[in-house]
Amino acid sequence: MIRVRFAPSPTGFLHIGGLRTALYNYLFARHNGGKFLIRIEDTDRTRYVEGAIEKLFEILKWCGLNYDEEPIIQSQRLEIYKNYVNELLEKDLAYKCFCTSERLEEMRKLQIAKKQPPKYDGLCLNLSKDDSEKLSKEKPFTVRMKMPAEEIKFIDIIRGEIKFHGFLIDDQIILKSDGYPTYHLANVVDDHLMEITHVIRGEEWISSTAKHVILYRYFGWTPPQFAHLPLLLNPDKSKLSKRQSDVAVEDYRDKGYLQEALLNYIALLGWSTEDSQQIFEINELIKKFTLERCGKSGAIFDAQKLLWMNGEYIRKMPVEELTRRSLPFLQKAGFDTKDFEFLKKCVSLEHDKIKLLSDVPHLIDFFLKNDIIYDEKAVNKVIKKDGVNKILTEIADIYSKIENFTAKEIEIETRKYTEDNLLKTSQIFHPVRVGVSGRTEGPSLFDMIETLGKDRVLSRLRNVIGGKNG
Repeated sequence: MIRVRFAPSPTGFLHIGGLRTALYNYLFARHNGGKFLIRIEDTDRTRYVEGAIEKLFEILKWCGLNYDEEPIIQSQRLEIYKNYVNELLEKDLAYKCFCTSERLEEMRKLQIAKKQPPKYDGLCLNLSKDDSEKLSKEKPFTVRMKMPAEEIKFIDIIRGEIKFHGFLIDDQIILKSDGYPTYHLANVVDDHLMEITHVIRGEEWISSTAKHVILYRYFGWTPPQFAHLPLLLNPDKSKLSKRQSDVAVEDYRDKGYLQEALLNYIALLGWSTEDSQQIFEINELIKKFTLERCGKSGAIFDAQKLLWMNGEYIRKMPVEELTRRSLPFLQKAGFDTKDFEFLKKCVSLEHDKIKLLSDVPHLIDFFLKNDIIYDEKAVNKVIKKDGVNKILTEIADIYSKIENFTAKEIEIETRKYTEDNLLKTSQIFHPVRVGVSGRTEGPSLFDMIETLGKDRVLSRLRNVIGGKNG
């Protein structure tokens, strides 16, 4: 059975690139009827951020990337790793290193000055077993794996055969002086124990894979298959970073992006189908996803295209669902959301303008507030024109006499007034719109007036007539 894992480190927010890795693992597992697992790689305690694990699971849940087994937390497995480190020491495939950080820094400076590749010089490699044991009782130490000098190669599903020269690779530390394993050791041990069949991760881990292949060999284990995904890039082809765009998944959630739109867009960053299809439901992605369709080149993260795609999803969403998803944003803006049916009417009128859920409070706020803020430019351009006060006074009088206050009746009476007074529709429609909404643009005028209701419409028109428009 196919078994894959997403293995983030709790060092802060979940990066968009991390979400793509999680998504590809999830799609691959579901496509092949396999298992999608989670592992928290928290052995680097210097970079650990409190609350990051909880936030990670919150985001995965929001995205609907449901995992199949209890997550593994590496910091809870230290004894397991130490046992495997001891096995390598006993096999003489690893050794204790007593070099201080100061010595290592000096060594690397000298190597760089001599234009040599910076790597450990093997000072502790040839210590006798007795000397090593004696020193380990007196001094802190790390444990390094012995890297062979031979060529190291492996097959990558996306990139084909990849080769490294072993003699250029450092004797990697696998156990730190604080008793915690490094990424390399814990990664290999856990992938083996979790029975991971495919490791799908970013291309920044390609060079590490050579070390992992050697560890698999040292333990006598069969390595999983590897697939390294291309980098995500800014529009200027630099590595995706917070300097140029938002990179935290939670930022997109909080701005009002739909999880399905975000997943759809991210799925296309490095993977494609044979046709030009852009919009995919998650089940379609599962059905079509293969690693063989993943590219090698970096993928451009285009925030504008994501925004377009989110808008496409919103326009296709039933108004009831859209309203329901907008509730947290309305509540955050301070609006009462108890009257769901009224909110639905308001949202339906602005449906085609909504690109983000966070747009909703601003677009419909004039429906929900008793006291609206009038756009100053609109007032100066429309309301303060000669004759407008008289027009609005007469329109208010007409509206007050409409018993069945529906869009249809309001439109009939408004157009009759326009024709009777030999006026252009713009001379009536624009002042009425600004008068009741405070804006020059908005939904269908008469639907808007009906939704606002007779009392509020008359109140606002009278305020404008009386000069109480801010």
